[in-house]
Amino acid sequence: RVSILNRHKYFVAMVTGKHHGPAVPTIGSTTAAGFEEIADKIEDTKICEEKKEEKEEKDEVKVPSEEPKKKKKNSKKKKAPNTTGLANAPPMIAKEVADILADAHEIRKLGRGVFRYGQTSPPTIPIAELFPNGGFPIGEIQEYTLPSTIWRSKSAEAKEAEKLSVDLYEDVRRAAECHRQVRQWAQGFIKPGIKLIDMCDKIEEMNRKLIQENGLKAGIGFPTGCSLNHVAAHYTPNSGDNTILQYGDVMKVDFGTHVNGRIIDSAFTVAFDPQFDDLLEAVKDATNTGVRVAGIDVRMCDIGEAIQEVMESYEVTINGKTRPVKSIRNLNGHSIGIYQIHGGKTIPIVRGNGDQTKMEENELFAVETLGSTGKGHVYEDGECSHYALNPDVHAPIRMASSRQLYAHISKTFSSLPWCRKWLDRQGQTKYLMALKNLCDIGLVDAAPPLVDTRGSYVAQYEHTFIIRPTCKEVLSKGENY
Repeated sequence: RVSILNRHKYFVAMVTGKHHGPAVPTIGSTTAAGFEEIADKIEDTKICEEKKEEKEEKDEVKVPSEEPKKKKKNSKKKKAPNTTGLANAPPMIAKEVADILADAHEIRKLGRGVFRYGQTSPPTIPIAELFPNGGFPIGEIQEYTLPSTIWRSKSAEAKEAEKLSVDLYEDVRRAAECHRQVRQWAQGFIKPGIKLIDMCDKIEEMNRKLIQENGLKAGIGFPTGCSLNHVAAHYTPNSGDNTILQYGDVMKVDFGTHVNGRIIDSAFTVAFDPQFDDLLEAVKDATNTGVRVAGIDVRMCDIGEAIQEVMESYEVTINGKTRPVKSIRNLNGHSIGIYQIHGGKTIPIVRGNGDQTKMEENELFAVETLGSTGKGHVYEDGECSHYALNPDVHAPIRMASSRQLYAHISKTFSSLPWCRKWLDRQGQTKYLMALKNLCDIGLVDAAPPLVDTRGSYVAQYEHTFIIRPTCKEVLSKGENY
């Protein structure tokens, strides 16, 4: 008979590939064949290696569990894949398997970063304290490639011009380093079974801690998005929303940081099932292409054409059905203004836009591409959670409760986006009627979830970069994406 301890060590050896005996199903390379069946096969293999005990004794070996089970027969029906967290596994083995599954996901999708510059794990030191004298990490440098701009990398005049914007560069680099460290930490705990509202709260609290939230001088750039599957954008859980992340979900994690109103907007997609790999690769490739093509004097329509060409060169097979990947034609990248997540310029992700607008020095842009297995067109649907003041509208407010809420929003968020659960966190109560009134008169813009056809899947990747006089600096680029 095999002791519980030996079986645990043997099971982990088989899962991690450190065992050199007969092959058995592994966890991490598939969705797992069910813990019970794997444990039984491991048990049989172990007994064969240990002096090949008699067949009757093999039948007597029991799987360790909370309740005794009947003797197993050699011919067993295969159980359905266990994708709900190995609920039947003994606790010590289930934890080991969960860690292995998570590691395989992180390596396959996002890579494994290392906290640098003396940061702890998990992070506890604010970014500004890691760099007390400034000099925050520089993003990925890409030189301009157009014949009319290739000279800029060696231009003494352009280098002198950059010295006038040192404060701007320091602000965006500090915000970018915060984003990198927060998302690296978050990628370690985002797993099937986590409640989305808890996930968003953890990300936002770490964001506040590392950026050293200080009113409108530094803080969160916008609510943390965690849109699932056919929902493309603008979903974050309201209070009372108990949605749980599942193994088969495709989740877009989109959050921002800011320093003095300079916002870093960056997003990535989480998918645990390998059948979504090609979808994620298509969108990531499209985003990187958009960033690479962008630059001074580049027309927006040319960037959109390059993005769509790459995106739609992919196709994916999901649940046995092969589908094309489509750029979502009514979503765009955008310029980023001071305290404004969407500036005045847009970066299309499809051809035929015809926008002749060009990028200029020291402008901040976010290239975000969204690829879908559906129609490639989104519409508003679902309960709203995202809101922002409309700075271009001025109207009288007659309701006292609306005046109080408007004053609070203006003082706390200015023109930055916010969500309802932030109002809850700040002690605002019974505000829904006042909020509706502010939306009706146009002082507040509501941004409901944007969805493609139900049953489709949408992935997203996004990076923020700045158009420096000498080069393009991709601020949000990191080891994980």
